Amino acid sequence: MCFFWGTTYLTIKMSLEAFPPLLLVGTRFFLAGAITLAGARLLRAPLPRGRELWLSIFNGILILGVGNCALVYSELWIPSGLAALILTISPFWMVGIDAFVFKGTRLTGMTVAGMLAGFAGAALLIGPDALDAHSGAHTLAGFLVLQAGSISWTTGSLLQRRQPSQAHPIVSGGVQQLAVGMVVLVIAALVPEHPVNWNARGVGALIYLVIFGSLVGYSAYLYALEHLPVPIVSLYTYVNPVVAVILGWIFYREAFTPGDAFAMAVIFVGVAIVKRHQEPASTR
Repeated sequence: MCFFWGTTYLTIKMSLEAFPPLLLVGTRFFLAGAITLAGARLLRAPLPRGRELWLSIFNGILILGVGNCALVYSELWIPSGLAALILTISPFWMVGIDAFVFKGTRLTGMTVAGMLAGFAGAALLIGPDALDAHSGAHTLAGFLVLQAGSISWTTGSLLQRRQPSQAHPIVSGGVQQLAVGMVVLVIAALVPEHPVNWNARGVGALIYLVIFGSLVGYSAYLYALEHLPVPIVSLYTYVNPVVAVILGWIFYREAFTPGDAFAMAVIFVGVAIVKRHQEPASTR
């Protein structure tokens, strides 16, 4: 999950060379969901039913429908590596929403200090670009869209974690992906987008997203979400930006300045403080 999701920032950028955003998201998840459920059918794995089915679909729309669409749209405006760096603050949304909305892990003074440090790092990261006369509007738009996507992704993930399930996490992930794919494809048919620009790199990137981003990555995410503590699951945010920044520089020569490295380090310090000083709800 940590490695392959790090590569998806680049492959989303590549696939946008061929496909418009909604068609890309809808096709990716429709294919991944259909393949997963076909495999579940062959193995006679039980599918979620009734209330569990509808809750899984709802959570999937929050996680993938809103969360991934936000990432895809952000990469129309900002480099893929910067998108990954901005999302390093997503653990703070997970910790905050878990504490205030779901009454999960209690926030300590050091946890709040770590979150403030992380947000300060985010300000250092986007500040120079946001103030630039030429790129500022795009940078700020990308940042805000990513935060909205992070909030939706986090809320859906925490709901999914608390949902009793008889189905295997991978099967639930297949249901979510198929449902999201169908919903987004319907929206894509209604919303005007630019025509498909067929090219081998864009199509290859889409296939990669289906296999490694969805069949491997998202299935692993749901499995980890069910079996591991929230702070451990969010560790992928340490690895993703490193992989994304390196690949973005190799393929698109995306800039990565010493200031970006310093801002990323500040964010990572904040995340480390939060993870170290979280107090389990059971200690209340």
